Amino acid sequence: MSESPGFTRRAALAAICAVGLQLALSGRARAETPAASAPAPTEWNSLEPEQQKLLSRYGEKWNTLPPEQQQRLLRGARRWQSMSPEQRERARQRFKRWQELSPEQRELARQRWHRFRELTPEQQQRIRQGYRGFKNLTPEQRQRMRERWQNATPEQRQKWLEKHRERQGKRHPPPPTP
Repeated sequence: MSESPGFTRRAALAAICAVGLQLALSGRARAETPAASAPAPTEWNSLEPEQQKLLSRYGEKWNTLPPEQQQRLLRGARRWQSMSPEQRERARQRFKRWQELSPEQRELARQRWHRFRELTPEQQQRIRQGYRGFKNLTPEQRQRMRERWQNATPEQRQKWLEKHRERQGKRHPPPPTP
């Protein structure tokens, strides 16, 4: 599957963030820790009014949902309630961008998210640092970087990746082997 020219790295990263929010709110996110036993069902009437408002689309069928899905939805609602107005607005914007993606772009973002989640915490941290560095560039610098990457041959891209990995290895040498 090839990426469309308009599908930038920034859009992919925004989509990844939106995926996490969407999955948490739609009930498809995996549980944070495996439960020793199945959670007890939560009755709709026992939810706080704000939670009922946030989860209103599930109101009619709430009491028939599996308890695990109810708990995932409640975690998402609690997370939303704990967000500042600015965080909520950013989440809304990310979700809107996610909805604007084509099904192929969403699937690509999901695949990248799953690959990211399989990385070690150190690798994830390096990616986050690289992303923050990229965001700190001016829009013109980011555009030039994108153009250089898009115009590079596969060999040039591979050479750049190898050089970058070498630099990262010098900054973060592997732990000594016993």
